[in-house]
Parts: sequence; structure tokens; C-alpha cells
Amino acid sequence: MNESATSAVQDTVLETRNVERSFKLLRNEIRVLRGVDFAVRRGEVVAVMGASGAGKSTLLHIIGGLDRPTGGTVLINGQDLFRMSAARRTEFRAERVGYVFQAYHLLPELDVVENVLLPVMRRVNWVSRAARYRERAMELLRQVGLEERAHHRPMELSGGEQQRVALARALMNEPELVLADEPTGNLDSQTGDLILQHLFGLTRDQGHTLVLVTHNEAVAERCDRTVHMVDGRLAD
Repeated sequence: MNESATSAVQDTVLETRNVERSFKLLRNEIRVLRGVDFAVRRGEVVAVMGASGAGKSTLLHIIGGLDRPTGGTVLINGQDLFRMSAARRTEFRAERVGYVFQAYHLLPELDVVENVLLPVMRRVNWVSRAARYRERAMELLRQVGLEERAHHRPMELSGGEQQRVALARALMNEPELVLADEPTGNLDSQTGDLILQHLFGLTRDQGHTLVLVTHNEAVAERCDRTVHMVDGRLAD
């Protein structure tokens, strides 16, 4: 392998090879993904678009290890996600991948800063580094304009505020890969635009790689690259 090829491989954060996903419905098999080949470079912001039901969210869930492919390979920084044990994959996912979904998935019994801290609470060094982690969580809340809401419960926040908390939580572990699935789908256009400003600003400023599923062409135009899902495959 020559030097440029080696550099390209090392610079690839995410790669899928011939990823397939089928579902059984009664006696029928529904093929949602039909051999997806996809690569994303470090620091790149990529939009995934396609018709409703095309499999965009299914692909995102597989990339993030939340769902298992019927066939194919998913590599994150060269590590094969589905050759790991289930326990190791859960640990890897928590440490290396951040998620922002259309639904906010905040725990109502925890306050805002505790929700942001969730990704690090299971770490073995949680007790010894709790003060440092809390400082980072507060800094993230400051960056999304919610520092003064740190000790409020999710039910006391608007939808847009809850999504900003979810974004701060997704970045808490300084993940190599951030996955966002229609993150503004539950929000009005003005609030959604604010969320996108924070999402693009923070991921680019901090060097995160972002894969964003969206149906909105205006959102996709703000990304570095857009791929389209057609018949269960991705096409540039």
C-alpha cells in the first residue's frame, strides 16, 4: 500500500462494506439495506438523504451498533463493530459514538446536568473524576446556551432546549463519530435552525465526524457531502 493510500485508510473514521439488513414479516422477507458501501473521513460532515422508508435510520442504527446487520461489515477506526462481544460493543459505542435523535430521550428523574453526564457515569474512574466531568458538562451546557438551566428537570424545558441538552450529552465523551437522525424533526423551523447552528458549530469546532440523516435539502446543503439512499444502497 502506498503512502497516500495508507493515509486515506488511517483518515477513515467510518466504513461499511456490503451491509445488508432484512426483516421478516410473516412469510415475507423485506430487504431494507442491499449492500451498502459507505466511507466517511475524519472531521467530515455527511448528510444521508432518501425517500421515507428507504432505510436511512436503519443504516444509522447499524453504524452506531444499535442494530445488527444481516450481512456485511461495519468498521469504526478500523475496528469491526460486529466481531466484538455484545458487552464490548456496548462499551465501545458509549465511548466512541454520540447520538442525537428526533426524540430527545432525556431521563425525567434527572436534572439537565445529570442527563449530560450520563455517558460517563458508568466509567470506572467516575468517582475520582466526577468534578472534572461535571466541569465539562457545564461547559457544554454553556456552549449551547443552557448553563442557567443545569439544575432544571427536562419537563421544565421546551422541546428545543431538550434537544440542546441531548446534543450536549452526545458530545460529553468527545466521540469520534456523531450520528444525528432527523434532529430537528419535532421542532419548528426557527428552533430547528438554532439546533443546527449548535450541531454544526460544535462538531466542526471540536473536530467530530458527523453523519446526519435528513429529508431537508437546505440542511443537507450545509454539510460537506450528501449521499442518497436509493433501493437500499447509497449513491453519491
